[in-house]
Amino acid sequence: METILSHKEGHLAKAIERETSKLPSDLFLWSGLGMLSASFALQICQQKHASLMVGQWAQVVLIMGLYNKMVKQSGHDYKDNRPD
Repeated sequence: METILSHKEGHLAKAIERETSKLPSDLFLWSGLGMLSASFALQICQQKHASLMVGQWAQVVLIMGLYNKMVKQSGHDYKDNRPD
């Protein structure tokens, strides 16, 4: 029976983690905050639909930033490079 600790990531997940770990975490933070600011500005300018669209993407970008941070701290490298 395979446990969670013995799970290894697939090739696609490794490739995504390798590329996203190159991006600074601040990029996601400032992009998310910028989107929230843009959403607020659009709401003030009576562009309700555009404001909602931009505002909904802000949460996605911030969650991607969390994933990026987790990959940097404990990505697949930790488990794959351990001696068995």
